[in-house]
Amino acid sequence: MPHFKSLRAAALMGATLLGVATPLAAANANTHLVSYHSSYDAGTIVISMSQRKLYLVLDDGRAIQYPVAVAKPGKEWLGSARIQGKYSHPDWTPPAVVKHDHPGLPNFIPGGSPRNPMGVAAMTLDRDQIAIHGTTSSMRASIGSRASYGCIRMLNEDVADLYGRVDVGTAVVMQP
Repeated sequence: MPHFKSLRAAALMGATLLGVATPLAAANANTHLVSYHSSYDAGTIVISMSQRKLYLVLDDGRAIQYPVAVAKPGKEWLGSARIQGKYSHPDWTPPAVVKHDHPGLPNFIPGGSPRNPMGVAAMTLDRDQIAIHGTTSSMRASIGSRASYGCIRMLNEDVADLYGRVDVGTAVVMQP
């Protein structure tokens, strides 16, 4: 789980905090258009922990499906949330639990750094220190696993694609 005070501070100091999508390079996104019949409204993000997939519900019985990494055992959450903020190339400060597990991490990693685990974009949720975000090239292999501290980790090309399709206020549902 990232520490989002730095994201908010970064937004105030020049990082992009948006309610409207900003174009990010989304070429080669790993999206799949799939049949998806549910009771959720079009535009809702549904995350399946067991499938390790994120679905953006469309209005025609289909969804855009993305592979994701979900929370490690003991760090997971279930239920509803909303996108609270959108950040392009956010700064990151590791929260205490992450720093405890990885004491060699720096106290601050600037946005755009190849070592920044937030990747090219982050969409914070209205839950404590939870986001849907990109990743580093060294962490790409974690996609499809249970690897995070509660966040939803996506490939950078996928988070850029999703970022351009959703707005602040978008509903997010985490399912088992």
